[in-house]
Amino acid sequence: METLETEFGAFTQRVEPGLRRALMGAVGVQRVDDATGEALAYAYEHFDRVREMEHPLGYLFRVGQSRTRPRKRVRLFRDESRSMPDVEPGLMPALLHLPPSQRLAVWLVHGCGWTHAEAAEVLGVATSTASTHVARGLERLRRELGVTDVSD
Repeated sequence: METLETEFGAFTQRVEPGLRRALMGAVGVQRVDDATGEALAYAYEHFDRVREMEHPLGYLFRVGQSRTRPRKRVRLFRDESRSMPDVEPGLMPALLHLPPSQRLAVWLVHGCGWTHAEAAEVLGVATSTASTHVARGLERLRRELGVTDVSD
């Protein structure tokens, strides 16, 4: 029989990487450790309820985001002077120029691989609204980066 600690440990190993990645887009690199810790502490305190959820990652994302408010300037990486391999150098600054709702929707869907429905759930909006945020965010990114030929 699996103990609560063993089950929670397995749960944490499963959700923590995706939770951390998603929260980084919401609270930035400066606060991601705090936000992840807050969310996982909540999960431990309420594990009987959390482990029964259909989408605990989305719920814990909201917990981490609400308990750890971002500073005025969100940084997505520790050293923004270094460019990321295989990524357009202007992408991170362009992402940071998006309105928060669009940035977070684009980050969750394209950066974290969430569905529009999962992103909508944590954003507290309808799926169609999340899809609109993603579409408008991508359009602004394309415009700002000068991308004219998009082959989806």
